[in-house]
Amino acid sequence: MTTPTSPSVTASGPASAAPGTVLQILFSVAFVHLLNDCVQAVLPSIYPLLKEQFALSFTQVGLITLTFQCTASLLQPWIGLATDKRPIPFLLPAGMCVTLAGVALLAVAGTFPMLLLAAGMIGVGSSTFHPEASRVARLASGGRFGFAQSLFQVGGNLGSAFGPLLAAAIIVGRGQGRIAWFMLFILVAVIVLVGVARWYGSHLKTITRKAGAHAGSTLPRATVIRALAVLAMLVFSKYVYMASLSSYYTFYLIEKFHVPVGTAQLYLFVFLAAVAAGTFAGGPIGDRIGRKRVIWVSILGAAPFTLALPYADLFWTGVLSVVIGLVMSSAFSAIVVFAQELVPGKVGMIAGIFFGLMFGVSGIGAAAMGHLADVSGIETVYRLASFLPLLGMLAAFLPKIEARR
Repeated sequence: MTTPTSPSVTASGPASAAPGTVLQILFSVAFVHLLNDCVQAVLPSIYPLLKEQFALSFTQVGLITLTFQCTASLLQPWIGLATDKRPIPFLLPAGMCVTLAGVALLAVAGTFPMLLLAAGMIGVGSSTFHPEASRVARLASGGRFGFAQSLFQVGGNLGSAFGPLLAAAIIVGRGQGRIAWFMLFILVAVIVLVGVARWYGSHLKTITRKAGAHAGSTLPRATVIRALAVLAMLVFSKYVYMASLSSYYTFYLIEKFHVPVGTAQLYLFVFLAAVAAGTFAGGPIGDRIGRKRVIWVSILGAAPFTLALPYADLFWTGVLSVVIGLVMSSAFSAIVVFAQELVPGKVGMIAGIFFGLMFGVSGIGAAAMGHLADVSGIETVYRLASFLPLLGMLAAFLPKIEARR
């Protein structure tokens, strides 16, 4: 099955640019993804500081995550759909400027509603970045779609991993105002994206747009809808569980093992670094052995480790979290490319839906688990969430689209 993209991003797109230029653009969007997600990771990393300074409950902490995740998710499919029809290259730096304003507000916020507004602005910036940046990565892939999506995604994972370390070094113990230093990261991202947008815009002009350039899927419509529903459930299981670690892992370690905040953040960094490594591996492996196999193993294969985590001591908690991060994170790039191949010609919309779904279910899951932690304790959250990867069995219902190419 062929996998054409939007009218402006055809199969001939990558071949029409010099390989070095394409690689430079691919690394550029991955680098900006690193900066963007590094800044975003600062928010959950300073939850202990904000919780103490503003006397927040776990439910309010979950609402901050929910606000960010919902604004980061609701706009993405619409932006992707709109740019499938009419690409807007300079939407990339423009959206990053909204993130810049959100970081500035977060540094000076004096009330809980201001914290929510700052989190929402950072989310809006994210929702404008991901669909178009994912399209640029596919355009610059040279046909290696899994590799390109993994490289793009691993930039975000590395940023998420370094965010807690930088937050500990720059903010923790020094006050909320130090958040303003992260505005420098976003300024660099804006500058890089201006260059990417120029390449993207000039590259679009070299491609002949033809009416009816989209090729429909060779699969029956019912099969495509069922497969997308299965992928959505797999994203739900993966990211609700991942939200339990990214949002509450430090609280869990502090409460259960009585470790200091700095040690807990180090454990969080190790987990997020494992997520980055697994993400990078998932795409290229999917290019070689098939994305369905990667999806199957990466979600269901994590279940034995998630089920053991709530009953492990501190050492094995660290080990198990690394294994979980490596295994589960390999799925997302494969899921996105698999979905794009199910619905050819809708690269931006599919990227927006699945990135948006990732943010949305993470936010809802974080809010729900925050309330559960207030009511029943943080350890109960991890015992219940440990069963979520068992939903990976649903991968059995995905069609074998690789055999149809």
